[in-house]
Amino acid sequence: MAKYHWQSQNVKQSGVDDMVLLSKITEEAIVENLKKRYTDDYIFTYIGPVLISVNPFKQMPYFTDREIELYQGAAQYENPPHIYALTDNSYRNMLIDGENQCVIISGESGAGKTVAAKYIMGYISKVSGGGAKVQHVKDIILQSNPLLEAFGNAKTVRNNNSSRFGKYFEIQFSRGGEPDGGKISNFLLEKSRVVSQNDSERNFHIYYQLMEGATAQQKDALGIMTPDYYFYLNQSGTYKVDGTNDSKDFHETMEAMQVIGIPGDIQAQVLQIVAGILHLGNISFIEAGNYGQVESMDLLAFPAYLLAIDPNRLQEKLTSRKMDSKWGGKSESIDVTLNREQATYTRDALAKALYARLFDYLVEAINKAIQKPHEEFSIGVLDIYGFEIFQRNGFEQFCINFVNEKLQQIFIELTLKAEQEEYVQEGIKWTPIQYFNNKIVCDLIENKLNPPGVMSVLDDVCATMHAKGEGADGTLLQKLQAAVGTHEHFNSWNSGFVIHHYAGKVSYDINGFCERNRDVLFPDLIELMQSSEFDFMRSLFPENLNTDKKSRPTTASSKIKRQANDLVNTLMKCTPHYIRCIKPNETKRPKDWEESRIKHQVEYLGLRENIRVRRAGFAYRRVFTKFLQRYAILTAETWPSWRGPEQQGVLHLLRSVNMENDQYQMGHTKIFVKNPESLFLLEEMRERKFDTFARTIQKAWRRYIARRKYEQMREEASDILYNSKERRKNSINRNFVGDYLGLEQKPELRQFLAKRERVDFADSVNKFDRRFKSIKRDLILTPKGIYLIGREKVKKGPEKGQIKEVLKRKLEFGSIDGVSLSTRQDDFFILHETQYDSLLESNFKTEFLSLLSKRYEDATKRKLAISFTDRLEFRVKKEGWGGGSSRVVVFQNGAGDQAQLKPAGKTLTITIGNGLPKSSKPTRKSGPQSLGGGRNERADRAHQNGANKMSRRPKQSDITYSSPHKQSRPPQAAPPKLGFQKATRVSTQNRNNQGNMDFLNVPDGGMSGKQRKQSIGQRPPPAPKPQPRPQGPRCRALYQYVGQDTDEISFEFNDVFDLVKEDPSGWWTGRIRGKEGLFPGNYVEKI
Repeated sequence: MAKYHWQSQNVKQSGVDDMVLLSKITEEAIVENLKKRYTDDYIFTYIGPVLISVNPFKQMPYFTDREIELYQGAAQYENPPHIYALTDNSYRNMLIDGENQCVIISGESGAGKTVAAKYIMGYISKVSGGGAKVQHVKDIILQSNPLLEAFGNAKTVRNNNSSRFGKYFEIQFSRGGEPDGGKISNFLLEKSRVVSQNDSERNFHIYYQLMEGATAQQKDALGIMTPDYYFYLNQSGTYKVDGTNDSKDFHETMEAMQVIGIPGDIQAQVLQIVAGILHLGNISFIEAGNYGQVESMDLLAFPAYLLAIDPNRLQEKLTSRKMDSKWGGKSESIDVTLNREQATYTRDALAKALYARLFDYLVEAINKAIQKPHEEFSIGVLDIYGFEIFQRNGFEQFCINFVNEKLQQIFIELTLKAEQEEYVQEGIKWTPIQYFNNKIVCDLIENKLNPPGVMSVLDDVCATMHAKGEGADGTLLQKLQAAVGTHEHFNSWNSGFVIHHYAGKVSYDINGFCERNRDVLFPDLIELMQSSEFDFMRSLFPENLNTDKKSRPTTASSKIKRQANDLVNTLMKCTPHYIRCIKPNETKRPKDWEESRIKHQVEYLGLRENIRVRRAGFAYRRVFTKFLQRYAILTAETWPSWRGPEQQGVLHLLRSVNMENDQYQMGHTKIFVKNPESLFLLEEMRERKFDTFARTIQKAWRRYIARRKYEQMREEASDILYNSKERRKNSINRNFVGDYLGLEQKPELRQFLAKRERVDFADSVNKFDRRFKSIKRDLILTPKGIYLIGREKVKKGPEKGQIKEVLKRKLEFGSIDGVSLSTRQDDFFILHETQYDSLLESNFKTEFLSLLSKRYEDATKRKLAISFTDRLEFRVKKEGWGGGSSRVVVFQNGAGDQAQLKPAGKTLTITIGNGLPKSSKPTRKSGPQSLGGGRNERADRAHQNGANKMSRRPKQSDITYSSPHKQSRPPQAAPPKLGFQKATRVSTQNRNNQGNMDFLNVPDGGMSGKQRKQSIGQRPPPAPKPQPRPQGPRCRALYQYVGQDTDEISFEFNDVFDLVKEDPSGWWTGRIRGKEGLFPGNYVEKI
């Protein structure tokens, strides 16, 4: 079956798949191409190996199992652009090269990064194998998404499911490519969202999920009210999100906790903390004589209950703080009462700390569930908050945009800068391409000295600020102006400063910068939480407060700077793959296209420069050693290893596949291949080599398995007749084939079957009418029933006089009453059916009965009734006025192996000589065995139940139904074996060539096998080598025989040849035309 893809059905060409092929390389041309494709629902486009993804803001139809199957193992150019192609490429590269991979997903907030990461994880989960343990790891990897989204994502103005934290998810693999572990690194959770949100935004999803999805009992236990009741939720006035089902998501979140292995009691305490934070936010303060007091003591009780702490201690820690005082070399601790603003700040600090530590616990729980003792291979997926600009941009936006700036730097380093530098180092002819390097912006933010960056100045100010730090932000602005005020990418304004990022200018509001950067949790609050009655609550605050802390506390900016640089180092050690996500509009509606917004993103993502470097550069480069290792198998000189200079070995390989000189350049240590198509050619040839070897091994194995299977089938079939019926000398050891008609090549017969109806057995049989006249019928057995097909002349119409196939009878299994046979060695049997019976004769009755018994039992759930007697009675079809009377068949002992028929009135007498005893069992062939595993060359291509997928097609002229003369046939004692009911059924072409060319057959048939057979059939047979005539016994062929295995010989009627060895099994050894092999002894006479 040809595979069709979701895009291949569309005749309309939508732009270009790979923008390297654009005729004009301008921002306008890029935008226009993306627009064409987006309008036609093609959201993916390539720039070489880089994938551009435009957010469609709707579910697309091409993320099903069908697409997974289509992209698995396929080269990039074979199918339309897709995230599955990039993922499959990274997965296969990991296995082939033994190198860790990473997928860097970048783009602004709302561009579709999180969804892209989900599709990557889903694809890897589907295509990688593994048992129960691996499946458990896959489940955790997939279930980590809903859990971390619930606690780490929120609705913002720009995105309804915005990641408010960054994560780098490493999926770890065994050497066999099975995901058997993983690790999540999380960055900078936006804690401030817990206590305040901008207009039209929401807090983290988990709060709304809890309110919508919790049971009445849970709501009662947690004191859950409507969202507008809580201060931490009602500041923005937004509680619902279009297209989001918070109740359903809550159940998914709880299920995810279960799969990850978080115990039930801990799950309950997780929800208690979430609810406790909400209730904490409702504690308000009033000013009483310059001191802050809790406004309503009633509101203290419930959060204290949920957090299992004493309400009085909670009140004390919110309104006062212990301060260390040093005087005269002595240190003492004093209680300082806080004012209203400080108390509010302390309450919010506790809420943020609780939430952040809870989030860290969940990440750690996932890591513990999937950690493995040692790393082998991994694919990392970076899903990090996108570049964002809001109306008010604070410290969090500053950190988020800094991380995005670092990611852009990696992209520039690896795709633009490093690539061009590599060409120069390797001596490749190259014209440099100009691009904007954003390292200057990264240095502005993170430099330590000369000049100090924004983060260094911020840390210095925080180190000297007091407890609350009034005025610290103003000091920061002054110091920034002095340190970096003249920098070309920095400006200041009355409420803060502006940085010219790679993605545009962002104005940052300085208010709260120092406080959020310091990120100190006062010891009083840690002490308070360590007094909780719950072990789990205490475990979230493991600090030892007794140790003296002399070092400067870690600030949020230094932490994010360290994490960003660690991340860059991790990514640099991997082979990177890029997904550049583009957000087409701010309306979050499908098909909306904001031209200026897209153009801006295309500019700042550097897509034009990316295309130019890609077009002028080389798609593939490899050090000589690795190239030789990978493609050594292509030539005899390079396999298993090349003896000589590596560069010469690489050149030898390239010439062996006739690669054009302009398609590659040789560097000092690497080979550079220009176009992906040239690489695909190498890969295809390599695959073909491996495929040939694999087929050879498979074929040998399948022949061995088939031999055992068919011997077993033959023995099972023989059991039906055991002790009940005499056996023929040759047929007892005959192999089963199933389809003796070659139905795949006979549409005129297949027309009576359903489109994909499987054929178990097909043969031409003799059917006897009420007057015992014999007529040909094609007997076909399928899982649906038995078909008897005959031929008739068309009496009228345009086809008048032509012979046409006609379905004479179809028997359902339910209507069959049983089968009757004689006890002698004949081939007759009667099918008893509800309406009337059929007397048939078939050389392959044993095989037919065996398959019929299995199908009958499958369909009716009872065993087929088979009777053996030498007086058989059958009912004939009712015709005209006469009744449907019965006929009798009597079997008598006679001479010879051929049945003699004598009809007399309503009785048919059949005389036949004695066959092998009724207790005979099949014996295995003795003599030399073929390398592939003996007698079953045909069997290895057969269906599991015996029907052949690729039977030989007899010539039309070989089988006639209206010819007046009788065809000669061999005696019944010597039926042709393995698919030849009549000697004349084999075409001369097949007879001459089949025996010695079978090694070319494709296992399990298929279209390529069919074409290959046809081409083989056209080759002339090799001329036989003259052999000196040996002295010894000789024999003459009584019938034609065509060998079906490599250890058998073929001969024509009347051929005379040498008899090398006789064997009691009936399989003799002979020599004809210089070839020695086996043949059935009862086909010849000794001379």
